Amino acid sequence: MEKAEEASQINPEIEEIARQRARQRAYAARWNLDIAVFAFAILIIVIILLSQGVRIEIVAPVAVFGLAMVWLCGWRQGRKLYKGYYDEELGILERDLKKSEEKPAEESVEEMIQKALRDRWR
Repeated sequence: MEKAEEASQINPEIEEIARQRARQRAYAARWNLDIAVFAFAILIIVIILLSQGVRIEIVAPVAVFGLAMVWLCGWRQGRKLYKGYYDEELGILERDLKKSEEKPAEESVEEMIQKALRDRWR
């Protein structure tokens, strides 16, 4: 988070862009395979309990607790990923800003954006 502390010295617009990108990446990544397997395991436990004749008064709290745990694990993972992604995005934007200041003004904004996107997805 040391880069986040330096963010107070950076343009607020760049900081907001970094925040948005980090939020989008963290939201997409928080529901990964681990969370899906955990949810599937809860589903299997509920099905087994119901097929064994366990009363619904017992199965329902197990299912609710399992779903709450799935949500909590996904939320915690998303929060952890957001912090890392924020620092990364802030570093990328700072680097791009420094590069754009060093380059001559001959390159258009559109070309700079296209080049930054190509570099990012490689």
